[in-house]
Amino acid sequence: QVQLVESGGGLVQPGGSLRLSCAASGSISNIYTMGWYRQAPGKQRELVATITNPGSANYVDDVKDRFTISGNNAKNTVYLQMNSLKPEDTAVYYCSLYIPISARRFWGQGTQVTVSS
Repeated sequence: QVQLVESGGGLVQPGGSLRLSCAASGSISNIYTMGWYRQAPGKQRELVATITNPGSANYVDDVKDRFTISGNNAKNTVYLQMNSLKPEDTAVYYCSLYIPISARRFWGQGTQVTVSS
């Protein structure tokens, strides 16, 4: 089994920054994809960014110039640096880990990000 523990959410003013962290533990293969999704009230969960191990990062267009996803492979940890935050970024952010060899996806418990003045 895999466990994902997120941290770093909170309340920030428009234009501010936050850094989310997600640490994975358990039975993880050497090849996987970690990412961040978000779900705003009344909306479906949507992809924000992903990073593969080994591999590269991918972003949705809305965050491409403002958010940066990075990972520490040795610690099975992924980070999401969010800059120039907008009120529309307000959502619960979920960490996700996908293991292709088993086609299984795991989710964290979610962390609230609120962008408001």
